[in-house]
Amino acid sequence: MIPLSILDLAPVCEGSDTTAAFANMLELAQQADALGYRRFWLAEHHNMPGIASAATAVLIGHVAGGTQRIRVGAGGIMLPNHAPLQAAEQFGTLASLYPDRIDLGLGRAPGTDQPTARALRRYFDGADNFPQDVRELLHYFEPAKPGQAVQAVPGAGLRVPVWILGSSLFGARLAAALGLPYAFASHFAPDAMDEALAVYRREFRPSGSLQQPHAMLALNVVASESEAESRRLFTSQQQSFVNLRRGSPGKIPPPVDDIETFWQPHEKVGVERALACTVLGDAQQVGEGIAAFVERHQPDELLLTANIYDHRARLRSFELAMRAWHARHAA
Repeated sequence: MIPLSILDLAPVCEGSDTTAAFANMLELAQQADALGYRRFWLAEHHNMPGIASAATAVLIGHVAGGTQRIRVGAGGIMLPNHAPLQAAEQFGTLASLYPDRIDLGLGRAPGTDQPTARALRRYFDGADNFPQDVRELLHYFEPAKPGQAVQAVPGAGLRVPVWILGSSLFGARLAAALGLPYAFASHFAPDAMDEALAVYRREFRPSGSLQQPHAMLALNVVASESEAESRRLFTSQQQSFVNLRRGSPGKIPPPVDDIETFWQPHEKVGVERALACTVLGDAQQVGEGIAAFVERHQPDELLLTANIYDHRARLRSFELAMRAWHARHAA
């Protein structure tokens, strides 16, 4: 049974605020810890009213401090927005506070729009230096040598697991060349998934941290007592995607009874393509759907995500998903 993990964005729902979002985030992480999820990852985004995980490292510390066993990490830190030394220091600090529980996933995109990327002050480097920046960051986690001019304190000598995130062949090739684990953003950009996995596994070179390729795929999962209710809950995420593509991102909207009245035909096509890696339904359907996805793509881990408007329904969805996964393997 491959492990299940959770990707969270600290979603901010209409009629709510970031304080509530952070309380919900921690409660979800604590439930995930109790249910046996392996990882709880947070993603860096900026200038998004519905996503409160901009200060990703701060939230990782908050979640790690409020849980016991689950690994907590970044899925990911958008490295073009950060100096590699700062990222190494932040995650060296987290790894010192919570030994063997912190993951660092690195992404090449800015996680925002161009005006906000410029406001983050790293726009002059951008994504072109991503491979060089990753290598520099990895260097800071190595034991410091005598006379080394710059070292990460804390960070040097700490084995913080570093992942490469991606939605294209670029990240797959980089992860393979560096011998690092690879996480693919199939939950919103699945088009290159199969080819990226093949490239990663074919070109992988063993490293000091990883001897065999290790790939994790992201999957949208919405579970409830019925398929109809799960489809209704999923309309919040569908609306959010449409609003983003219309250039008007906002907080997570409540579900609607008929999504067809909300989007235009061309919007429907685009959103359904982006969210093609989705499993929804009751517990049995979700268990079967996850199993079919795993059988087809053969990931080493799965990263589940769901932007559900109602917090209790969201908690219930992740609970049902894990229980269905366990029940399927027990049977």
